Amino acid sequence: MNKVEPRTLPGFMELLPQEQILFNQIKDKIQNTYEKFGFLPLNTPIIEDSKVILAKAGGETEKQIYRFSKGENDLSLRFDLTVPLAKYVAKNYGSLAFPFRRYQIGKVFRGEKPQKGRYRELYQCDIDIIGDGELSIINDAELPIVIYETFKELRFGEFTIYINNRKILNGLFEQLELSNMAPDILRIIDKIEKIGKEKVIKELTDLGIEKEKVSNIINFIEIEGTNDEKLKKLKELNFKNEVFAKGLEELEEVVKYIRIFGMPENNFKIELTIARGLDYYTGTVYETFLDEYKSLGSICSGGRYENLAEYYTDKKLPGVGISIGLTRLFYQLNEVNLIKSEKKSIADILVVSMTEDFKYVSKVANKFRQEGKKVQIYFENKKIKNQFKYADKLQIPYTVVIGDDEVKSNTYTIKNMETGEQETKSI
Repeated sequence: MNKVEPRTLPGFMELLPQEQILFNQIKDKIQNTYEKFGFLPLNTPIIEDSKVILAKAGGETEKQIYRFSKGENDLSLRFDLTVPLAKYVAKNYGSLAFPFRRYQIGKVFRGEKPQKGRYRELYQCDIDIIGDGELSIINDAELPIVIYETFKELRFGEFTIYINNRKILNGLFEQLELSNMAPDILRIIDKIEKIGKEKVIKELTDLGIEKEKVSNIINFIEIEGTNDEKLKKLKELNFKNEVFAKGLEELEEVVKYIRIFGMPENNFKIELTIARGLDYYTGTVYETFLDEYKSLGSICSGGRYENLAEYYTDKKLPGVGISIGLTRLFYQLNEVNLIKSEKKSIADILVVSMTEDFKYVSKVANKFRQEGKKVQIYFENKKIKNQFKYADKLQIPYTVVIGDDEVKSNTYTIKNMETGEQETKSI
């Protein structure tokens, strides 16, 4: 028989057990934090009708969607968790309580060229708050608190949440009579951290924008100072523009409530270069960076959008949300040695059996499980020395030894695998 080479496709992460344990621990901490803020779990299908998935897609996004036919069905793998959320809310509108607060942690699929740290199959960890017709700006201030609590719990080091409002930028473009070029300008200035000021100026000039207006844009996004100083300088610009004024008002409200909710001042910062590349963000936007590892890029981003489900319903459903790209983040943190997979087993106890009375062995194991311990029974017919080696290799902290004497006396012998100390106890 011809053997098939066992290989994993490029762009798909496959972890060893000890790495997967660490990955799951991080994922669980994110989920627990989301739930602490009352977000409801949601699990949408990985495969959707292509009409649903492609309703919002276009350009490069559409090219990256995995699309296939099964019988008469035209199907696609989900590209993100936002489009399935939009479909879900539109479909279940009459059954949901608004504002609808949901979290979803699941895999998405992108048929892009795999590169170092970029994957075709990846976990996203999303939360969104969806309003029915309207949604208070206070929600925009709560999400940075969720980000703060999440990364404080994960302990990856000091981090800063950068905040801006797209209306402020859009108001600037109206003032400069560049509204028709706003999406292109936003995409360019969003890259200033990656490509630098000079390249941004060149790209803006290449768009055909006059030198004076390019200078006005650069001077605007380079406003410096504390959060309060930046707000003051924005006011002092005295722009007679309603969009700009609304954006500034919203940004002030967000900062006000972030402070009310108890965010430390050094963990958030107004940053006028933050624009977010996606066109559907219409108000508050966020980017989160590790202070010592800004080269990793944003580890959590998102913002406010005007109408989540416009492609599926006439209902106006404004929302605000954030997303953590967990697969990419896990890879990056491993690369810079910020995380280390040390735990090789999830078991607290390995039951080592030297008797054929597996009824008693099972009784002891179940007793520990009832007390909340994770227990594995070793069933193979090996010498006790080999069973202890197995526990050591998996770094299981305790072994419980059961032989005929323990069965007769209704006891067990527990051994601390680190210190070697052991003690016989009554069940």
